[in-house]
Amino acid sequence: MAVTDAPHIVQLGVDDATAGLALSTEAHWNQTDEDWRIFLRDGVVFGIRDGMRLVATAALLPYSGNNAWISMVLVSGTHRRRGFATRLVDACLETARQNGLTSWLDATPDGAAVYGPLGFTPTLQLRRLKLLKPARAEAPPSSSGTIEALRARDRRATGFDRTALLSAFAQRSGSRIVGANGAIALVRDGRTARHIGPLLADNAAAALALVDAIVRSETSPLLLDVVASQDAFLEGLTAVGWTIERPFQRMRLGPATVTGEEMPFAVAGPEFG
Repeated sequence: MAVTDAPHIVQLGVDDATAGLALSTEAHWNQTDEDWRIFLRDGVVFGIRDGMRLVATAALLPYSGNNAWISMVLVSGTHRRRGFATRLVDACLETARQNGLTSWLDATPDGAAVYGPLGFTPTLQLRRLKLLKPARAEAPPSSSGTIEALRARDRRATGFDRTALLSAFAQRSGSRIVGANGAIALVRDGRTARHIGPLLADNAAAALALVDAIVRSETSPLLLDVVASQDAFLEGLTAVGWTIERPFQRMRLGPATVTGEEMPFAVAGPEFG
């Protein structure tokens, strides 16, 4: 593809999961093939190819209440600075506009600088935390929570009915839902680390206790995407060895059609909200 060629945007299908995974792996992201299949099956994913090779993507994942999440904005290192990401995000926004959807996304600081001029307004901030784990668990893993309880609590926090997404997570090999003392979380596999989230709790102490129980029964590196305003939770995590990797800014374009009744302690991930 010559630099002067206008990129041809295509809509991707489930057969493109492997090619999408290659892009997110190149970017050192944590998504799995199963994550890509959610976007390709339940959302709209736009892409740009150079010959047969997929070199850029952006996804729009619809949620309830006329909302949708924009994510998986990826461009291969060999094709950057050609405006591909802008073109693909524009395609997502136009699809959202045509369907009357409010668009949400979790942006890196560089991304927030791009999305602000497009009309996105900031809502909350997130912090990606990581914990490196020893190779031996102190306790056997357990699944003490139910998908029904997680779905209901997640809806109170987000305002979205995400039954399909959370059920897809929970049905994967290696996933478990853990609940205790007014806290509940989902733990699932990622490409390089296990991910905890969403995590909902009555208070920071309950959230920290649940994370501690999860940590003691896991052997892989762990990731958490923490709501930054949950100060006591964030401070409690860093005090026991979790390290902050990067910030994200949640942003919205369009009217707020839903409101959460409680603030989550950790979200399902910047790609899912």
